[in-house]
Amino acid sequence: MTVPWLPELPIVQAPMAGGPSTPELAAAVSDAGGLGFLGAGYKTADTMRAEIGRTRALTSRPFGVNVFMPSPDDIDPAAVAAYSDALAPEARRLGVDPGRPSARDDAYDAKVAALLSDPPAVVSFTFGCPDAAVIGAFQERGTAVVVTVTTADEARAASAADALCAQGTEAGGHRGSFTNTLDGALPLRDLLRDVLAATDRPLIAAGGLGTPDDVAEILGLGAVAAQLGTAFLRCPESGASALHKAALADPAFTSTALTRAFSGRPARGLVNRFLTEYSDAAPAAYPDVHYVTSPLRKAAAARGDAGAVNLWAGTAFRDAAEVPAADLVGRLAGVP
Repeated sequence: MTVPWLPELPIVQAPMAGGPSTPELAAAVSDAGGLGFLGAGYKTADTMRAEIGRTRALTSRPFGVNVFMPSPDDIDPAAVAAYSDALAPEARRLGVDPGRPSARDDAYDAKVAALLSDPPAVVSFTFGCPDAAVIGAFQERGTAVVVTVTTADEARAASAADALCAQGTEAGGHRGSFTNTLDGALPLRDLLRDVLAATDRPLIAAGGLGTPDDVAEILGLGAVAAQLGTAFLRCPESGASALHKAALADPAFTSTALTRAFSGRPARGLVNRFLTEYSDAAPAAYPDVHYVTSPLRKAAAARGDAGAVNLWAGTAFRDAAEVPAADLVGRLAGVP
């Protein structure tokens, strides 16, 4: 399948919110022939604009920007308060107070307006699908729209998009589903089969990919490109913390798991003490739990305490290497 806006090499750098997806990383990936992405999640519209400007100063190649859809969760404030109380001993240990829930829309309207006024080559959406008017507005400006899906039903609902990012359960970070559940969660290969049968949209495959063989396999199964995030975390251009980069290579961390403990929404990370102790207590309340745990995570990171921070990682985390992003793009794409 020919997709005009896709890069020359079938490698998409996942948009990783919270810092890892820097302009330097996106530019390096795009310059190497892949498609770099900025993650606008948790940032203001002004910060997003500044990062787009910085990326354009670093590369003339196309890149994408990812936007979080507003949270659809019907929050139980009592459950969030109870979780905050349960974290009190952890907060005291770290010398901070739990945070308080704040805005739940991640400045969605402001970001969409900013992107429509100065559109990048690609805009992707996570945690849901924008309405047809928003999708059409981007398409009228020549911007390709990608929607993250985790089930065949979500793929059908996002059929107006130019392409879909099919995200298997192996993916690191947040599960990009339309709802805050694990309903219908599938490994990537099974998801690709189901989504290919449900839609004719081009598919970008994401989840547990880390090697050239992985990329070749999912292309053979019908995807037009492979999206990788964890694989890029240890690159020098990545904005991941030194603590996070070190943990990916630390033999003390042996597995990953899905948890709501850090944000209130299922996300895959390295199994550490916080994930183990608090996963069962965390309510399905996003981004409220994100706000509650934010001061604790920041304090733990400042202390170098890898047991109390979110170490997002996919199942192929052991394949993450400390190499320049351009070299990694070429290797994953099988370029000699």
